[in-house]
Amino acid sequence: MKSTSLAAVSAAQPQEISQRVIPGEDAWWFIGPGGVARLKPGHLTTDGSLRPSAERHLREAGLFRTQVLRTYALTVLTSTDCNLGCGYCFQNTAQDPAGGTRPSRIAHARLTEETIDEILQFASRRMEAAGLTRLSVLLFGGEPLLNPRGCVALLAKAAEYGLTSAGMISNATLLTPRLASQLAGLGMRWVQVTFDGDQTDHDQIRARRAGGGTFDMITRNITRADQVATFAWKLRVNVSHHNHAGIDALIERLADRLDPARCAIHFARVGDIGIGYRNDLPHGSELTASFARWHRNALDRGFSVALPRVANSCQTCTVPAGRYGAVAGADGTLSSCWDTAGRPEWQVGTVREGYLPPQETSGRWVSCDWRFHYQNGRSALTSFQDSVDGALLDYLSATGRL
Repeated sequence: MKSTSLAAVSAAQPQEISQRVIPGEDAWWFIGPGGVARLKPGHLTTDGSLRPSAERHLREAGLFRTQVLRTYALTVLTSTDCNLGCGYCFQNTAQDPAGGTRPSRIAHARLTEETIDEILQFASRRMEAAGLTRLSVLLFGGEPLLNPRGCVALLAKAAEYGLTSAGMISNATLLTPRLASQLAGLGMRWVQVTFDGDQTDHDQIRARRAGGGTFDMITRNITRADQVATFAWKLRVNVSHHNHAGIDALIERLADRLDPARCAIHFARVGDIGIGYRNDLPHGSELTASFARWHRNALDRGFSVALPRVANSCQTCTVPAGRYGAVAGADGTLSSCWDTAGRPEWQVGTVREGYLPPQETSGRWVSCDWRFHYQNGRSALTSFQDSVDGALLDYLSATGRL
């Protein structure tokens, strides 16, 4: 198996561009920033690298073409609180000493009208400096809907700053039809919701801090929201040694309760990021086969899955000094990425004063997934992801979906 990387530089927007060459069952696949292609015999050298003629052909076909950034990506924490007590959450500061669902968390902060103005004025200055006129907003937390007024006010005011799209990462336990209608009317187009295995496992892992499961509540709220809003639902399925045996049943249950045509599913092994949390599920052949089967089952039940991608450069955290995006806390503090949001030790500035000088943010400016630890290490994760993606592309091709 081989993943390769190609550095490229855009005069206007320098960033790292990657390519991947991965094996399928009986062929190799090329994944570039411009798309996916099945490689023919002779396209690769004996060591698995692209031959110059093949690379030239792929370039001419546009598979190396990168999309020019035109939109400023703004993530805003509307609340640092959460009504759930998931043990793996990166915003926990310790596990619940009683073994329950009340782990200690980052400090309380709640977005206000004044801070909204300061965040959007900061974004406007950054957009002008980068030559961008369009704005996308991601509502984040904690749980963003613990501050519904802040969510509504932020999107309403963002319309004055060129808002063209909005999304939200939410546990959906607080999403009412009225609120869904309001958010949709203000430009929200998608919502990401997490499931932690089939219902029994989910209700034990993704429980309310006050106690009690959330599976029925989440699926009911999604169904009710569908009646008043046209959200695209991004269903993230967390996979761990606690719940992997129930994922097949979860896919069937979600297909029965939700509208698969409006839902995309993403399966993700949970990293050992939460303080005191460990996922003992190894990245081996058994897990690879399970991921491949789950993708096939989801597709056959009418869900969509995302095409494999290159090692994506997040425009918020991988470009120096947040040129094309920012993560703003509910109190106006700035983080390099959402992994460190809400933690004062990782603060890289404020929306009032801007980013700190590079010498002061050295060691604090980190990129997505920087803290995610895996039992088998990064090389095992890369090999695992290549195998999963190769199997997915094989199936998409065999069923005429690619």
